[in-house]
Amino acid sequence: MNLSIPGYGELCLQHVVMDYNGTLAVDGIPIPGVKPALEELARHMTLHVLTADTFGKAKAGLAGVPCTLSILPESGQQAGKLAYVRALGVENTVSIGNGRNDQRMLKASKLGIAVILGEGASMETLSAADIVCTSIVTALELLTSPLRLTATLRS
Repeated sequence: MNLSIPGYGELCLQHVVMDYNGTLAVDGIPIPGVKPALEELARHMTLHVLTADTFGKAKAGLAGVPCTLSILPESGQQAGKLAYVRALGVENTVSIGNGRNDQRMLKASKLGIAVILGEGASMETLSAADIVCTSIVTALELLTSPLRLTATLRS
């Protein structure tokens, strides 16, 4: 996705890096509407899901979704997510998350989106984000309807 936003800059996004639990899923089960939204987004960008897989349901929950799923160790989540985003290239990456362990990847990414769902969201992560959404489906749709990004981010 290429987009020029007045007062914000140029976006040339290729990758979407997402947390799983608390962002795409609740208690390991995908939130209604997430799978179709991810399938649509995958037509335009490469999708990556990073998780500690607390509930052990991420692989089953994402079955059929064209994405790369990476299970990260319980410890060092912030550093692991940040390293993943850096390896992809921060200038071409949008990150989506809610937890404290998502803060650094949102801050480093060209575009960081925090979501506030049933688990809530960490204040550090909210502060690191460029945009905050109260629905993951709405957050994903921002990336398939980029003029919404312009409306939110322009100055």
